[in-house]
Amino acid sequence: MITREECEALDAADPLAAFRKEFSLPEGIVYLDGNSLGALPVRTPERVREVVEAEWGRELIRSWNDAGWFEQPYRLGGRIAPMIGAGDGEVVVCDTTSVNLFKVLAAALRLRPGRRTVLGDGAAFPTDLYIAEGVTGLFDGTRSVLLPSPRELAGHLDDQVAAVVLSHVDYRTGELLDMAAITAQVQAAGALMIWDVCHSAGALPVELGSCGADFAVGCTYKYLNGGPGSPAFLYVAGRHQAAAEQPLSGWFGHARPFSFEPGYAPTDGIGRFLTSSPSLLGQAALGASLDVWERADLNAVRAKSLSLTDLFITLVEPLDVEVATPREHARRGSQVALRHPDGYPVVQALIERGVIGDFRAPDLMRFGFTPLYLSYAQVWDAAGQLAEVLESGEWREERFGRRGAVT
Repeated sequence: MITREECEALDAADPLAAFRKEFSLPEGIVYLDGNSLGALPVRTPERVREVVEAEWGRELIRSWNDAGWFEQPYRLGGRIAPMIGAGDGEVVVCDTTSVNLFKVLAAALRLRPGRRTVLGDGAAFPTDLYIAEGVTGLFDGTRSVLLPSPRELAGHLDDQVAAVVLSHVDYRTGELLDMAAITAQVQAAGALMIWDVCHSAGALPVELGSCGADFAVGCTYKYLNGGPGSPAFLYVAGRHQAAAEQPLSGWFGHARPFSFEPGYAPTDGIGRFLTSSPSLLGQAALGASLDVWERADLNAVRAKSLSLTDLFITLVEPLDVEVATPREHARRGSQVALRHPDGYPVVQALIERGVIGDFRAPDLMRFGFTPLYLSYAQVWDAAGQLAEVLESGEWREERFGRRGAVT
């Protein structure tokens, strides 16, 4: 079994080690929940303060022009684009993942008139399922069909399928899907492919363009460290932008928003997927995080992610848990999920010891691995704490079983 000293040697040779100082984390905490909420970059408070005190406080409404507020959704989208394999003018930052999925799914249905089915993964993050249900309810005769697993996709693809919505990484188990192969399979059936990249953006190189994806949505508060409630992004392949129509036709997506015309005329390009004024404080925080990410090599991030998750899996395999995450690198995102019938109190006991993960019903303990601020020695420590919690049985204490509103 690997020793802590060997982990410290890996940390000493880590090409990403210098990024740890870019993030603010409490002493004594091993943070393994960056797949749910990323850590705070040290420069974010200063950047948000600058927007509040200078751009808003002193410059007031002049900042829409002078500080470039109006162009911010495009500018941030352009900075995210290289991280997800998108081209210029194919990504915009706006709204939330749920709202953006509503937009792109409705646009996809309009691009495939006569087709009446949307396919999704029945075990996907619920907002994707709920939005698909809501959108299809607005189109007469259209239905949302949930697959037992993405592996069942081939048996459901027919000439009635308009679009398929899948998560690139399963939020429960951390399983990574083959984006290129699935996209090709869907498009061969005449349908459009929509990817949810919330759990892969910032965790590994995403290649929407080279994989031929039609649409994608993603959030920025997980691996991208944009902060709680930070704005989401959406991707529309350039080939669809002239014809795609989204239903939330707000003034920010108008071709001439300051002409104040009574009728709607969408702007050209990705801007037609904008709806309303941006959340500028949230976008300021995201911009500060992207300052860090633009200096990081995503290939190095991916290599360290796989190494960290390999280490954790090796250390926890002897314990009384079931590893639910695929061992194969090609099928693994940047988290490890462990099954335990009493996972919730086990996680709560770990949190009290300073190891922060989370729980997803009915029995999954999730641990996210964020290479820019997580060390090998911390992973070794976390596995050791988990072993002690399980062996001591302290998780059985009544207080650890009390459920909070957020698990």
